[in-house]
Amino acid sequence: MKAFREIDPASLDSVSLKEEMDLHGYVLVRNLLPREILGPLLKEITDVLYVSGWLLPDSNPIDRIANVDAACSDGDPVYKKVYDYIFGLRSFHAMPHSCEAQRVMKMLVGEQLLIHPKSAARLIFPNFGPGVIHAHQDHTAVAGDAETFTAWMPLHNCPEELGPLCILQGSHRYGLQSTVGQTGYIAAGTEHGDDWVGGTINSGDLLLFHSLTVHKAAPNRSSQLRISLDCRFQSYLKPVNPGTLVFTGSGRRSWEKVYAHWPKDKLKYYWKALPLQLKPSKIELSELARTSHSLETRERYARILERLDAELPLLTS
Repeated sequence: MKAFREIDPASLDSVSLKEEMDLHGYVLVRNLLPREILGPLLKEITDVLYVSGWLLPDSNPIDRIANVDAACSDGDPVYKKVYDYIFGLRSFHAMPHSCEAQRVMKMLVGEQLLIHPKSAARLIFPNFGPGVIHAHQDHTAVAGDAETFTAWMPLHNCPEELGPLCILQGSHRYGLQSTVGQTGYIAAGTEHGDDWVGGTINSGDLLLFHSLTVHKAAPNRSSQLRISLDCRFQSYLKPVNPGTLVFTGSGRRSWEKVYAHWPKDKLKYYWKALPLQLKPSKIELSELARTSHSLETRERYARILERLDAELPLLTS
């Protein structure tokens, strides 16, 4: 596998950043995010994982030594319970809004920056097959405007044995690629692109990639949990998928629950102040909830519409 192309923060400008993204589908910026803002979030998360039994008893939580008997992954009820607690941390939501991250994001999409509110924590147990992230494109799940980007950041140094992301260079030029059933994954060997690139990604590095860029995680072959953060962003002048603003599941999460223990804070519902153009619109959602082919899809559209009305009533588009 070839090594990542890299950019130093001192060399950053909007023209070079856009050129790299257009050509390769990704940009790796080294040493961008201050460790003094990453460290406290890592400590909060590892303290939660320790109390939850995911880390070895009597170990230092910051070392992230996994309790293999607790191994689980997204979709498991025990994983969801711990994940929901982490998702409720104010510091988790504040991370992508740091000045350093926003500066680079705006170089790609302009001053009209929308950071999607539902960032994702990735909590990857070592040597656990169900937790492996296979090749996929974020646009498959996120939808909306194709000119949406992901910012991926590990909260600790992530050498290759810990399973950092790998990127299929140039794959964003091939459009949305076929997936296997309902998995969202692209079958190994069928991906379209140039060469796979990868390598160590450290705390403070920021990996940016296009919504159509094919990527996967290398296997975590260490003894530690890998902890990273994904956030998506775009220009708010482009259409926004309303499913990125509210929770589309059957009721476990809501913004009211997330914000329940926060003080008065400008991060709460920050996107309400932006002139967003929803696609599908509320009118289109209502029609989709009535006419979509499958019952599951109709119910999902109905939930999105219901939650937009309940939590974001001022969004009328």
